[in-house]
Amino acid sequence: MKKLVVLTGAGISAESGIATFRDANGLWEGHDVMEVASPQGWRKNPILVLDFYNQRRKNAYEAQPNPGHLALAELEKYFEVTIVTQNVDNLHEKAGSSKVIHLHGSLFQSRSTLNENLVYDMESWEINLGDKCEKGSQLRPNIVWFGEMVPLMEKAVAEAEEADIFMVVGTSLVVYPAAGLVHYVPDNTPIYVIDPHLPEITPRPNLHLIPEKAGIALPRLMEELIERA
Repeated sequence: MKKLVVLTGAGISAESGIATFRDANGLWEGHDVMEVASPQGWRKNPILVLDFYNQRRKNAYEAQPNPGHLALAELEKYFEVTIVTQNVDNLHEKAGSSKVIHLHGSLFQSRSTLNENLVYDMESWEINLGDKCEKGSQLRPNIVWFGEMVPLMEKAVAEAEEADIFMVVGTSLVVYPAAGLVHYVPDNTPIYVIDPHLPEITPRPNLHLIPEKAGIALPRLMEELIERA
């Protein structure tokens, strides 16, 4: 069974009604990015940060996977599929994908501010000031903020290095280190890039550029790949 690795970004979630965090003027839902997605912002105003992610989490609970998510889940019947996502929602899991690497963390987990290895699955949509881990420290969203290490990057690189087919879906390829994954894909591996606004990518053999939304392009590409499997 061939190995299919897929890097997904905000574009695929946007088709399910989840607003992309960062818009053209650099604001996330009206906030400067450093206010709500950095250790400095957390130290300055933890209540603001908690509320920001509580609202994102509440919205994500209600969102449903779109045909792009469903197509990727269906491909597991024919390929060994690994999803490497920059998204913090759980739409891939809702669609049925079983192997998802969340590079930037998960909205639906909290973690200790004392020990980053103390991570908890959340049963509600809220983290409040005063909610503590088993060691007595405040809980924070299990999100990789700007300036923090991306702990699962090495795992993602290992997946990219073994890919027989690689896809880039709904991402601008400007956020590093995730954008650098394409450089680890073997030279003879076909790469499919799917986004209405195609990102800049170094030309190479077997590069296929598809300027469409994931919900339109992925079901069609799924059929093509299954026919050739």
